[in-house]
Amino acid sequence: MQTEYAVVGASPPRRGLADKIRGEALYTADLKQPDMLYARVLRSPHAHARVVKVHTDAALRLPGVQAVITHLDVPHVRIDEDLLPLDPIVRYVGDEVAVVAAENEVLAEDALRLIQVDYEVLPAVFEAEAALQPEAAPIHPQGNLVGGGELVVVRGDVTAGFAAADRIFEGTFRTQVHAPAGMETRAALAAWEGDELTVWKTSRAVHANDRQILSQVLGIPQERIRVVCTHMGGGFGNKDESRLPVLTALLAQQAGRPVRLEYSRAEEFVAGRNRQSSVNHLRIGVNKNGAPTAVEMCSVMNAGAYVSTGIRVTRRTGQGPLYLYTCPHARYEGVTAYTNRSAGGSFRGLGAPLGHFALEVLIDQIAEAMEMDPLDYRLRFHVSQEGQPGERTTPLEELIPDEPAEGGVPFSSNGLHECLLAGAERIGWRERRQPHGTATGPIRRGLGVAMGTYKGGVGRDAEAEVRLTPAGRVVVHIGNVDVGQGSTTLLAQIAAETLQVPHHVVDMVMADTAHTPPAHITAGSSTTITSGAAVKLAAEDAHRHLLDHAGAPGGDTVAMMTALPAEIAGTGQVMSGSTDYIINTFMAHFAEVEVDMLSGRVRVLRYVAAHDSGRIIHPRMAQNQVSGGVLQFLGIALREELFVDESSGVTLNPSFLEHKFTSIVDFPTIEVLFPAGPDPLGPYGAKALGEPPVVPVFAAVANAVANASGVWLHEVPFTPQRVLSAIREQGRAAA
Repeated sequence: MQTEYAVVGASPPRRGLADKIRGEALYTADLKQPDMLYARVLRSPHAHARVVKVHTDAALRLPGVQAVITHLDVPHVRIDEDLLPLDPIVRYVGDEVAVVAAENEVLAEDALRLIQVDYEVLPAVFEAEAALQPEAAPIHPQGNLVGGGELVVVRGDVTAGFAAADRIFEGTFRTQVHAPAGMETRAALAAWEGDELTVWKTSRAVHANDRQILSQVLGIPQERIRVVCTHMGGGFGNKDESRLPVLTALLAQQAGRPVRLEYSRAEEFVAGRNRQSSVNHLRIGVNKNGAPTAVEMCSVMNAGAYVSTGIRVTRRTGQGPLYLYTCPHARYEGVTAYTNRSAGGSFRGLGAPLGHFALEVLIDQIAEAMEMDPLDYRLRFHVSQEGQPGERTTPLEELIPDEPAEGGVPFSSNGLHECLLAGAERIGWRERRQPHGTATGPIRRGLGVAMGTYKGGVGRDAEAEVRLTPAGRVVVHIGNVDVGQGSTTLLAQIAAETLQVPHHVVDMVMADTAHTPPAHITAGSSTTITSGAAVKLAAEDAHRHLLDHAGAPGGDTVAMMTALPAEIAGTGQVMSGSTDYIINTFMAHFAEVEVDMLSGRVRVLRYVAAHDSGRIIHPRMAQNQVSGGVLQFLGIALREELFVDESSGVTLNPSFLEHKFTSIVDFPTIEVLFPAGPDPLGPYGAKALGEPPVVPVFAAVANAVANASGVWLHEVPFTPQRVLSAIREQGRAAA
């Protein structure tokens, strides 16, 4: 895309990449402190039990063991609304019971085997529907219904909308539990110096989560706590929401020495946070022309043992059904249940892929029944720039939600139409797509399309400081974490563009609470639109101070900087969002697949992803973001699932061998398009990009399979067994 900018829109080398390639980048598990101890976690063998007594004497007598902590040794202060540092009730197989710190890892493992625990085993439940039955044993004192009730979001009157419909379509769609499985497992290193604490950890929120939680639980001021994230080996929204930093800090405090605790790969699968499973029932009413008159979806989400971001996952599931198609009447009801599975949590896209899967597959079924091309249906009925019909309900002075339900509010920009047309042209939709289910033979090919919308990071507060030095360097201080998406590079580009300096003279200081202003969590695809805006404001402020000092209206910025007697600083603070517009990103994905009607195997042959993310700051990284997200979710669409033995609660496949992921040989190159223009509200016209690529993937593949085979898949993953089962049930046999 052509721009009028010098740095924004270019693709300078990604910062830190060379160190990672050479193996010189230091992750948390690479860090060491003098006299450091190694920690390990004793985990529950039961899915649900009361810890009656923990016998630690034998472990403490083992030479080299320096500390053992149980629930009796921790503050009774919650890390989250349902999570204590350690709890006398364990709620899944793998829940934390005790932690030990020893001189080396082998001793720590030996100490775990010496700890004896007396348990009172309690009834366990693993499925959300069963957990919500009146007779189900309560997993938490408040019961198994998270929040005590349903989450309900409404626009218009769906009863009236369905009464006005000429036809009503419905279906039930299921998605599985699966693991983010970043290359880096969780780790934390804690060290005390007097009454001051430093924690290095895998984190996406050194300020907003870690330092606040440590202060709250340990009862010490935030000013005495420093949290640092050196590098992140794949965040995907998942590297938080655990007891890890608190337990490491408590062990270090008890032992009087630094302590490092690192999860094994199996622990990451079991005790890390995974995307919860869902059951989504969707109804759509349409008039005789196919226009939606009412959309209603009910979701039941399995949050596992602890809710974490479970409610936000549930709400995000409803975003597409509520808003992707123009419709005056929409209702979403979400129910989130505690179960005795390992805890669910954040994962790229939260619930959006789940809800869009149901919506976009049912839309294809509607188009087929109405004898319309699925592309034409979407071009005709997708939500437009004007937003939904109806009246605004948000007060005029308040920010418009980026997961809206109300009508009467336009989008700041909406390139969905352009994405549909560009993607269709690239994949050859008009020329190559066969009518639904008309392919013949044992090996059949088909094309599928799915759209998506995603939130834009509204309501996050960001601060930045930009310092200009006499050495001719620009130093940006911002508390965000680069979770692997390249924000270090992108934010430097924004600073360089604003100051009109080369990208290479900008230095970034990030993810260290001792040297950066407070920052929001790196989540919700909000870094560019929120932190980028704060960096732009801080750079503009610094530039004003520089011009004031120079006494001139302009000139070469670097030359003016080298004439400074001392460094000068600019600051910026922003609350992202708009009181007048919805800020959302949009996308349209197209898949070509091959279906073996005899074995049920699905192969993805080609994939085109067209995105409206406003102006693209760094084209190469943006293409990588999209292709990486698509590849990640193609693996989830076709094979990835965490299995639990429902007689014991044991996770059956906690390894890369048994929980197989996408590899480079599995799928084709992803073709990425950015056909839309800049957004008027984002910094330099940018909008969110990190999570949107994962949103339509399930549906695009399912719709391509349906086009090839004539059968509709309503459950992810699309394994050969499920494909064959659908072929049998829907009466399609290989010709």
